Amino acid sequence: MKLTLLGGGGFRVPLVHAALLADEGPHRITHLTLHDLDTARLTAITRVLADQAARLAPGTPGLTVTSTTDLDEALRGADFVFSAIRVGGLEGRAQDERVALAEGVLGQETVGAGGIAYGLRTVPVATDIARRVARLAPDAWVINFTNPAGLVTEAMSHHLGGRVLGICDSPVGLGRRVARTLGADPAEAWIDYVGLNHLGWVRGLRVAGRDELPRLLADPELLGSFEEGRLFGPDWLRSLGAIPNEYLHYYYFNRETVRAYREVEKTRGAFLLEQQAAFYARAARPDTPALDLWDGTRAEREATYMAENRETAGAGERAAEDLSGGYENVALALMRAIARDERATLILNVRNGTTLSVLDAEAVIEVPCLVDANGAHPVAVDPLPGHAAGLVCAVKAVEREVLAAAASGSRASAVKAFATHPLVDSVTVARRLVEGYTAVHPGLAYLR
Repeated sequence: MKLTLLGGGGFRVPLVHAALLADEGPHRITHLTLHDLDTARLTAITRVLADQAARLAPGTPGLTVTSTTDLDEALRGADFVFSAIRVGGLEGRAQDERVALAEGVLGQETVGAGGIAYGLRTVPVATDIARRVARLAPDAWVINFTNPAGLVTEAMSHHLGGRVLGICDSPVGLGRRVARTLGADPAEAWIDYVGLNHLGWVRGLRVAGRDELPRLLADPELLGSFEEGRLFGPDWLRSLGAIPNEYLHYYYFNRETVRAYREVEKTRGAFLLEQQAAFYARAARPDTPALDLWDGTRAEREATYMAENRETAGAGERAAEDLSGGYENVALALMRAIARDERATLILNVRNGTTLSVLDAEAVIEVPCLVDANGAHPVAVDPLPGHAAGLVCAVKAVEREVLAAAASGSRASAVKAFATHPLVDSVTVARRLVEGYTAVHPGLAYLR
């Protein structure tokens, strides 16, 4: 089978490659095509993959890897397409942060003003990709990694229907940490998780039919022993009666986080821009041990993830077990379930249907799904409590304004998206944000 990876020069591609190399059994991926517009990045990542393959034990099945800058060539014949693009690159992310912070609002790449700006740049490109997949590889399944993952998946679903599925490793990591804290095997636990991408809550964790989450919520010491407990604090988690996705820290502690982000020497995007520029420059040199360089760079990247939020909360360093990858394993499990008809339960970004009554059928949500050869089927969930439903509906309304702006080029819709987001909440600031972003991003020239 052939897998095409869009954004093939991306830094996390070796994680996918390693997972594919470790896969065994029928219907495995035998051909990986990397597509990227940047040939230098493709060259560097291809060197890392070659080093990974060279470390395989003798007799281990390999993987044919090719690369191209021609999108149509990359898509033809694909059984699966991973979309992991970054429109505007890390420079665009750094600009998103700077423009937002100058206005006193959050510039994070998927949340608030930064997420809206990133979505406005990305949706037109993702929509074009979806149209091309529908034309050139109509039987392919598209697995979307591209952020903002829920928004982009919904945009692509207008052209691909249920054949596009969005994935994220945040719910998986959260469920794993809650299960470990309770002394349960994550593989044996049922995680009751619901929301939007980067806006969800674990509301239960069942082991052998028994919900163990109340035991966790009743124990302040246990609650404070893992990442989210330290990030949000035991008292707030007990008030919620649930464990929020880490990204909800941007909502629940927004003022503290914005202040921390404005005080740092470098924003996250600026740090990654500098770090990865150095990596790609060195990795392109023939005398560089590319895989070793990549390993060291990745360790630094993971250790500094959400550092400002942890510092604000006094949460300390990330646990060692949380420094490994995750989304590539979700993607592999998803492909195996579809290709081999191996039923699996995965938390995915999918069309709502009738799952959440507060949203319409086409809204993409993030929930546990049963996956088989026919795709992903969201599992019925209990209604959201009022505080969560209000936030989900508000953010989904913002996403719809982003989609409307991307489809029509309406500057007014873009302003409305910023103005109605809970973390912006000002028409005046929204107008200045649109002015600021269109001034620095050529990709937003379509707004008029």
